[in-house]
Amino acid sequence: MKHRILVLGAGYAGAFAAGSLARRLSPADTEITVVNAEPVFVERMRMHQLAAGRELATRRLADVFAGTGVRLRVARVTAVDPERRTVSVTGADGDGELGYDTLLYTLGSRAADHGVPGVAEHAFDVTGRPSALRLRARLDSLGPGGTVLVVGEGLTGIETAPEIAESRPGLSVALAARGELGARLSPGARRHLREAFDRLGITVHEHTSIEAVGPTYAAGADGTSFPADATVWTAGFAVDPIAAAAGLEVTEDGRIVVDDTMRSLSHPDVYAAGDSAYAIGENGQPLPMSCGSAGHTNMQATDAIVGALTGCRVPSVKKTYIGNHISLGRYDAIFQMVDGDVQPKSWFLGGRKAARLKAGILTGSLWAVSHPTFGMPKRKRRLNATTTASNTTPAAGTTAAATASENAAA
Repeated sequence: MKHRILVLGAGYAGAFAAGSLARRLSPADTEITVVNAEPVFVERMRMHQLAAGRELATRRLADVFAGTGVRLRVARVTAVDPERRTVSVTGADGDGELGYDTLLYTLGSRAADHGVPGVAEHAFDVTGRPSALRLRARLDSLGPGGTVLVVGEGLTGIETAPEIAESRPGLSVALAARGELGARLSPGARRHLREAFDRLGITVHEHTSIEAVGPTYAAGADGTSFPADATVWTAGFAVDPIAAAAGLEVTEDGRIVVDDTMRSLSHPDVYAAGDSAYAIGENGQPLPMSCGSAGHTNMQATDAIVGALTGCRVPSVKKTYIGNHISLGRYDAIFQMVDGDVQPKSWFLGGRKAARLKAGILTGSLWAVSHPTFGMPKRKRRLNATTTASNTTPAAGTTAAATASENAAA
């Protein structure tokens, strides 16, 4: 039987990882399947642009994986059973169950409501294509003078407010920040950010905690009511509880705890990458949920899977967070470098050059996902003779690197 590799999620981490595995492993020994809820690749980093009204080119996942040998199942994952090595899904074809020998979990994240009343019922978010289109429809329905409140001073909120203000100048846009706007930026970058917000007419409510959301307002902790025909919730991310419900070792917020090779600490036939993984970077701190982290972790996970199955040495991918690329509408942006402790360096790039750099990063990321097997080693490795569809993983607690070393020495 062929070794079944199942990839859950086709975002920045999952789509590229599936193509990489298909390029490096022989189809005579392996069968790779990707499960994704959407039939198209979702550019998570551009969902605020889609919501504001920009038209984005879509890439059908069937086209992305055409010719790679990767099978695509358009369905939503509902459960994982690591003991039986099965995944339950539901989609247009109905409910189903998929078996696996190796699982790569890259289901990503969604908006975290933090239990704030009214967020689930009334707020909008830009964490996915359906939610971004829902916000877009709401903005389309607002006439001149309509009010939009973006809640959250993180990078998503900072990018969303200028995009809406620039694309829809008839609307009144405000941002509610629990702390200081741009607190994680250098002084120069922070000034550039404030100047951009002033230029676009965005009102900033600093040191403001939103404790409730209604259909046309948001309420602050001090009782202040902020008018909001559309409240856009960007106050953090959360992962679905699927991994926790499956009995995998997870953090308090539900991310899968992995070793340096992205292998689950509790279930050695499960790997995780992207926002779903609790991975430690070079500085000893957890990697943030970001596209950059998705790149580091998916490369490490694919290296580890290939090594575990073929006996190849597993290289260590450097997991370093180097900086933030923040768009401020179409023609302005900030590129802020950070040090090893993820503290802002004094140097930053702002304005049109930074905007072009950000546009280049987005274009490059989309191209890489659309050509998932490009540039990979052409040699398709055969699995170890001792590797079978039913027994391909070491005992719990054995790292992929150790497994590869043992296989190579055998």
